[in-house]
Amino acid sequence: MKNNELKPGPLLATINSPDDLKKLRLDQLDLLAAELRDFILDVTSVHPGHLGSSLGVVELSIALHYVFNTPYDRLIWDVGHQAYPHKILTGRRDVFHTLRQYGGISGFPSRKESVYDTFGTGHASTSVSAALGMAMASVLKGETDRHHIAVIGDGAMTGGMALEGLNNVGDSNANILLILNDNGISIDENAGVIKNYLAGMASEKVFELDDLKKRIQKSNRRRQEALKKSKSSFLRSSNLFEAFHFTYIGPIDGNDVQLLVAVLEEMKKLEGPRLLHIVTTKGKGFEEAEKQQTLYHAPGRFDRNTGALLAKDKENRVTYQEVYGKTLLELARQNDKLVAVTPAMPTGSALIYMRDEFPDRVFDVGIAEQHAVTFSAGLATEGYVPFCTIYSTFLQRAYDQVIHDVALQNLPVVFGLDRAGLVGSDGATHQGVFDLAFLNSIPNMVVSAPMDEVELRNLMFTAQLQNESPFVIRYPRGYGFMGTNQWQQPFQKFEIGKGRQIKEGKEVAVLSLGQPGNFALEACRQLENENVSAAVFDLRYLKPIDDELISFVFENFDKILTIEDGVLSGGLASVVSSLAIQKGWSGLLQSIGIPDKFIDHGDKETLYKECNMDVDGIKKTIVKLFS
Repeated sequence: MKNNELKPGPLLATINSPDDLKKLRLDQLDLLAAELRDFILDVTSVHPGHLGSSLGVVELSIALHYVFNTPYDRLIWDVGHQAYPHKILTGRRDVFHTLRQYGGISGFPSRKESVYDTFGTGHASTSVSAALGMAMASVLKGETDRHHIAVIGDGAMTGGMALEGLNNVGDSNANILLILNDNGISIDENAGVIKNYLAGMASEKVFELDDLKKRIQKSNRRRQEALKKSKSSFLRSSNLFEAFHFTYIGPIDGNDVQLLVAVLEEMKKLEGPRLLHIVTTKGKGFEEAEKQQTLYHAPGRFDRNTGALLAKDKENRVTYQEVYGKTLLELARQNDKLVAVTPAMPTGSALIYMRDEFPDRVFDVGIAEQHAVTFSAGLATEGYVPFCTIYSTFLQRAYDQVIHDVALQNLPVVFGLDRAGLVGSDGATHQGVFDLAFLNSIPNMVVSAPMDEVELRNLMFTAQLQNESPFVIRYPRGYGFMGTNQWQQPFQKFEIGKGRQIKEGKEVAVLSLGQPGNFALEACRQLENENVSAAVFDLRYLKPIDDELISFVFENFDKILTIEDGVLSGGLASVVSSLAIQKGWSGLLQSIGIPDKFIDHGDKETLYKECNMDVDGIKKTIVKLFS
């Protein structure tokens, strides 16, 4: 299907803003929902994105913009990948086909993209805190008529930050409406007792409108009476959210648009913290997405009619995630002290291989990155070898725990940093480009980055053999460079802090860290035909840096190029520059890496080119350095 064939239905074609939406009759909203769902399927089958979550909130998105005065009323989507219907209804329908593409619209809410995106949300569990900040600002500005609505879904209520926000909101009496989009799943099945608590609530009767109106008034009256008596009376409530001082309503059918409109109109009349608990179906309206909710969270390209996933063009290669997951299983078979921890990403990080064979040794702790790190530290104190497997961009949320709970105590936690470097279409919120810099500054840490799949395996093997320090292994998203079976080689223990030379050369020394070494090697091979001789060194470790190898380079080369898929400030470039000053090297140093800016979404090849990290960019930089 071509872009010009991605046409909206006749009713959706008239909606260019929420003002147009408000002109529709209530009985037209079901038809609009059907057209909106079809449009999302038409586009995402060709231009992949996060499918299931957005299909589940079609009716909610319509109802919210129908009832509230957005953007004056602040609407926040948490997590942001459920905001596709919102984007389409707020003026981005005709550019929706550019979703997650270079120069196109983001897959997440973005303040620089639209006034309707009041808060950028790429990570989970942030909406309650942000809404409270906005609500308090409205009080200070005297805007007492403004509503603040936070939609929290896809397991984000399991995150500790959401509970911190609830605790503060309940004590503030702020004018906030929190909508709990309960679909029973994050990307994988939700973890923890909150999931079970919500499941029990969701299994109760979904009330009819007349009954709901009575319950709304009763719940609000109970809250007001308790406030007058004593706030401690809330704690005796049998409802968790009422204990947090919220007027609670639900659960109701979140895929019934007319019911949603009616209930929101009633709740709009109330003041103070309110929570509407809606039950939705992730993947609603598309059979395969409903049946296989994890797979169709972000399925890639698929057949619009059958739902069948379309074959990828790299089937003879495996992803770094598969190599990591299958290697972890091999190591777990050899080492009964090895355990795995993940904050809600067992499928994405390929821990399902180990979980299937050793379910008692794989721990999914929910969307709780801080807890995941300290939980791993606790395991390490008792002699276990925890592989804390976490996306690079999510480890940012647990920086204090890495320092205080792991590094300060020098505990041998192994951090498998998935999706390090440029990740592509998920964009600025998910680019794993800061880890080298922020981890390099922490004492006791070993920080490594494999150049290829075999190095990934051997770094994992090396990490679980030592018990002297925390050990970081960062690896990229997606396909590696080897065939299906080439990576399955016998394990080799690496010496910690030692790199290697992978190409001889005379005029220029290229120092690379991680996956970019492959591009550097190819660039230097091509330059041999242009009479430019460059040596390539794969450092493997940022910390401890290979001082002997660096000294050799300083002694034999007066032109050096460093390459890393992390920010230049604080990473490899900074380390080599500092060593050059210390050792009195006075040659010419050039660096390729991530510049001092946030990198937006786009395919990885384009983003590498933007940062001069592709083969052509490296060649041009070396030629310039050589000349």
